[in-house]
Amino acid sequence: MNTMAAKQSSYIMYGGERIEFTRVPRKNVSSRVMIKVHPDCRVVVHAPPEAPGDDVYDAVKKRARWIRAQIRLFKAQLEHVSPRRFRSGESHYYLGKQYMLKVVESPRDKPQVKLLRGHIEVTVRVKSKERVKALVYDWYKVRAKDVFNRRLDVMLEQTLWVSGRPHIRLLSMKTQWGSCSPHGTLTLNPHLVKAPRECIDYVILHELCHIAEHNHSDRFYRLMKQVMPMWEQTKEKLDGMASKLLNGIN
Repeated sequence: MNTMAAKQSSYIMYGGERIEFTRVPRKNVSSRVMIKVHPDCRVVVHAPPEAPGDDVYDAVKKRARWIRAQIRLFKAQLEHVSPRRFRSGESHYYLGKQYMLKVVESPRDKPQVKLLRGHIEVTVRVKSKERVKALVYDWYKVRAKDVFNRRLDVMLEQTLWVSGRPHIRLLSMKTQWGSCSPHGTLTLNPHLVKAPRECIDYVILHELCHIAEHNHSDRFYRLMKQVMPMWEQTKEKLDGMASKLLNGIN
């Protein structure tokens, strides 16, 4: 195989199954090949542009058992997730807890969203899926900004290598919970506010560790272990909820 510098699709065979993957160039200087299986079952392989295709293929082959297990897990989750219709009676998440959606049509009242005991109440002048969806999403963004900033303050007490308070930017993403810019700006997915607090803390800590180490190096993982010893279990919990938390964001 020739060296690939741009996005390219390929596949391997494992146990009689075809596993397709997309190779994309790593944005940093790490020489490691990183493999991600996303909740929509896409397999993305991040590799240095100069890495030979055979090396990338072999790396995917070595992780084939884990990749197949992740795909099967996410497929099973997707089979039990019905598309959001934003109607009364639906279950929606906030900070890891499920709340029933209640849509109230009131032509004279101001459209708004309230978190009441056991349910999320959405008031609209005319019932419309898109209108309810927009109101709920805006409500999540407001909540996310407040929750993320409060949790960041708590997490900064553990990350002594961070000088100054990083800026938080919200961006709705289908396959990522967060990222960290070279200048230390944290970009967080507002839908993360649907997850339990420990999962929110994990993502924030993950990005704060990138301020010290932009690559997923041994030093990066040592920092993660230092500030959150059980981070792998928390990541697994968040991955297991991803299809439910991101359902309906399209």
